[in-house]
Amino acid sequence: MSRIIEDVACTLCGCVCDDLNITTQGGRIVAAEHACPMAEPWFLKQAGNAAAVTRFEGKPATLEQAILHAADILRNSRAPLIYGLSRSSTPGQRAAVRLADQLGATIDTTASTCHAPSIVALQTVGESTSSLGEVRNRADLVVYWGANPVVSHPRHLERCVDAPGMFAPRGRADRRVVVVDVQETASSELADDYIEVAPGSDFEVIWALRAILNNTPLRREANFGGLSLEKLEWLADVLQSCRYGVFFFGLGLTNQGVAHANVESLLRLTTDLNAHTRFTARRMRVPGDVAGADSVLCWQTGFPFSVNLSRGFPRYSPGEYSANTLLEREEVDAVVLVGSEGVEKLSPQAQEQLRTLPCIALDYPQPQDAFPATACSATPCSATTLRSETTLSPTVQITTAVYGIHRAGTAYRMDEIPIPLRPVLTSTLPSDEEVLNAIGRAIRQHNP
Repeated sequence: MSRIIEDVACTLCGCVCDDLNITTQGGRIVAAEHACPMAEPWFLKQAGNAAAVTRFEGKPATLEQAILHAADILRNSRAPLIYGLSRSSTPGQRAAVRLADQLGATIDTTASTCHAPSIVALQTVGESTSSLGEVRNRADLVVYWGANPVVSHPRHLERCVDAPGMFAPRGRADRRVVVVDVQETASSELADDYIEVAPGSDFEVIWALRAILNNTPLRREANFGGLSLEKLEWLADVLQSCRYGVFFFGLGLTNQGVAHANVESLLRLTTDLNAHTRFTARRMRVPGDVAGADSVLCWQTGFPFSVNLSRGFPRYSPGEYSANTLLEREEVDAVVLVGSEGVEKLSPQAQEQLRTLPCIALDYPQPQDAFPATACSATPCSATTLRSETTLSPTVQITTAVYGIHRAGTAYRMDEIPIPLRPVLTSTLPSDEEVLNAIGRAIRQHNP
């Protein structure tokens, strides 16, 4: 018989939409109401009876054998790295930090290859921010800077811009949407205003806007990132004349130039605007629970990513203790991947080095293709294709349950709001929390 589970949360992107109605039948998901075009095929591929792929050196092994082999690798390691965590959940992330502390390992998340510059910037200058609910209820101006949510976060506009709010009862009709980017996108086509800046000139444009807001004279004939002074004065007027505005900035701001300086300048601009009106800024986080990984590491170690525990206390150094740098410098002798989705963001040199190391991969099951689908982000680590056109074959591979599908958990939305995850299918697969804790116990039993 079919069963409908209401208000299910989706962890495919940082929106963590929690209003899906999932229909299950025969141990499969057969319908996902309210799911976006990116999430629906992913849900329809999930199954409760997914095969548990457990291997050691490419050969089938029991879960207990795989855990013992993983414990042997880590016990003999002098510089282990734990990396990933963005497709995990709070219980698994806590278990990863616990294991890193036990091993004296370095632990890093996919944020180090994504929004790390944003984190460094807000640690430097602070952040005027809000929840997505506050944006929906109060904002009359929404600015997407270096972000294309129609593609990366398909329901962001629907839930934050189009939806009616307390002070925007007509939804989209009560809001102005501005897109700032280096080229036209699917999002700019839906915006009220599109501002095209020259590639690599965001810093220049933002500081010119700050100068205008602070009444600093600028040369009338000057050109700022392809924009005239008149155009910037118009934009500054739009920004400061709104009742409540918000910047949603994406990887387009953090992937060029001096990335942390770009974000720092936008955060300073937000602070300047608060002298005229209410304005906030939010990062467009991409993986489903990368914000949760930041939060868990912060409360467990005091730092959000790139944390080294080799001296018995946490040390934080973005770059020095980031997974990509450690692998490129060959300063790692064993790796635990808590989700392999972040591997493709590593440099070709780091990927090649990863392929030579003992690797323990905890990954979601291979989705079943009983229903038509376009793509799924949860690829098994045994067939992870790297940018350097090599294939990662982990020493130990363990298939784990999917949080929000097979197991309960917590995911943090892009605005750091925790969203509870409920299981919709029954599965015998272990969670990454259980596997990581079992590895830690096996190490302690050998070295009490």
